[in-house]
Amino acid sequence: MLTDKTVVLGITGSIAAYKAADIASKLFQAGAKVRVVMTKSATEFVTPLTLQSITTNEVITDMFAPTSEARISHVALAEAADVVVIAPATANIIAKLVAGIADDMLTCTVLATRAPVIVAPAMHSAMFQNPVTQDNLAKLKARGFTIVGPDYGYLASGGTGPGRLADVEKIIGAIKQVLGRSGDLAGKRMVVTAGGTQESIDPVRHISNRSSGKMGYAIAEAARDRGATVSLITAPASLPEPAGIQVIPVRSANEMKEAVAEAVAQADALIMAAAVADYQPKSVAKAKIKKDTPSLTLELIRTPDILTEVQGNFLKVGFAAESQDVVENARQKLEKKQLDLIVANDITDPSSGFGTDTNKVTLIDRNGKAESLPLLTKREVADRILDRVARLLAKKAGR
Repeated sequence: MLTDKTVVLGITGSIAAYKAADIASKLFQAGAKVRVVMTKSATEFVTPLTLQSITTNEVITDMFAPTSEARISHVALAEAADVVVIAPATANIIAKLVAGIADDMLTCTVLATRAPVIVAPAMHSAMFQNPVTQDNLAKLKARGFTIVGPDYGYLASGGTGPGRLADVEKIIGAIKQVLGRSGDLAGKRMVVTAGGTQESIDPVRHISNRSSGKMGYAIAEAARDRGATVSLITAPASLPEPAGIQVIPVRSANEMKEAVAEAVAQADALIMAAAVADYQPKSVAKAKIKKDTPSLTLELIRTPDILTEVQGNFLKVGFAAESQDVVENARQKLEKKQLDLIVANDITDPSSGFGTDTNKVTLIDRNGKAESLPLLTKREVADRILDRVARLLAKKAGR
């Protein structure tokens, strides 16, 4: 996604400027060509040498500096950019962009580029909430700029409130989303489920499984990066909320069923990566169950079969986590649930399945043909699944 993409990273005079070094580092490590442009006030917070060391490119701070790199035309830099990111963006730089004032290398580059521009504000809460700033951000958004954040949190003033620079991963996610707008899933609506549902026993206890949600989140992020509009329906998971994705939190199988039924109304594909509990307590205690007896008996009933029950004109992709006869059990599940594709994995393999960062799966289509993939990261598995989904959608559209 980021390999060989030219990212112009603009840094302005905010205390959050130091975080730009982390953004630049992560972009560079992902294979992007990072060109940093700093306003004069930004250099008071972080040195150009720091960013130069990270990106291996000279940092531009002055339109009229004598060095060869700094003499690069703002038009040339603007034309080279695949995306321009201003992080952090102060109220001052936002106001100048709205007014069309080009008095430094950064504003000149932004006004000259045809690449998408991402703005990540960072400032004191009162400044951010000021009607002038809010109006300026609304105008930039109306003009096609992508606004990321700010987050709520601890501020340099010592207080807390909205104005903190968005999390670095959220900014990176926004960059990937913007760059993926013309991907092979552009214009498609995807619904992805993730995590292990929790079925209540009493107000503090529940039945669940070991699903971490990593596979579903990886699929959602990969679909976003390929241009899709994504709704992620997730059971509780200790994972950061991905940028540019509608996240719908649920807890139980019944809640997930309702959320899926609503979300697929206009979907092109449903990918059920969630580990939905097969059983739930027949009744839920209204108060915490006390340890008054040496044993406890629970009567369990089946949870709804979401994939079987959900209806609509969309592709249905399921998962089969099996401990024996993996492919055969997955084929039976695919046929029973009338799926277009099923992803089977052996949960007895310690490198694959719940909680791991890798997966070794077998993809089985509706004709029963199986393709076994090598051990891959979950993001790589996600893209292999989406390769199949993209081809199925194209076939369905008659292309």
